[in-house]
Amino acid sequence: MSYPADNGGPGAERSLGQLVATATTEMSALVHDEIALAKAELRQDVKRGAMGGAAISVAGVFAIFSLPVLSFAAAYGIHNLGLGLAWSFLIVGSAYLVLAGLAALLAVTKFKKVKPPERSIASAKRTAAVLGNAKPHPRDTTGRPIRPALAVKDEAEVVARSSA
Repeated sequence: MSYPADNGGPGAERSLGQLVATATTEMSALVHDEIALAKAELRQDVKRGAMGGAAISVAGVFAIFSLPVLSFAAAYGIHNLGLGLAWSFLIVGSAYLVLAGLAALLAVTKFKKVKPPERSIASAKRTAAVLGNAKPHPRDTTGRPIRPALAVKDEAEVVARSSA
């Protein structure tokens, strides 16, 4: 059983234009809802990332504050083995210098592997070569560009013809 178009029942026959308009409206609503969902998810991820960054920062601060305490503990631990206190601190300090030297050596080897951006440089050189060979548009004595269509004809003649 079909209902008349103006009745609006479940089986109401609608025109193609009405169907397209409804589909367009629903698609637009769907896209807007998807964008809103993506924004909400990104907002939540940003909050989580900020909280993670704050937590790692706090952990780093505590690690930095614990370094002197652990250094003193190591020095006094070596002192309890029978070595003098000065020698114990010297050993701990030397260990830190060795670690710093190893980190610096690692950094230098990584820096030596850094190369200039060869493809970008080559592309820039090609662009400069193309632009170097480019010729400017011809200009008359007043500095205005010469248009090929207007170069032969008098401007007054062109204006007179265009307004006729």
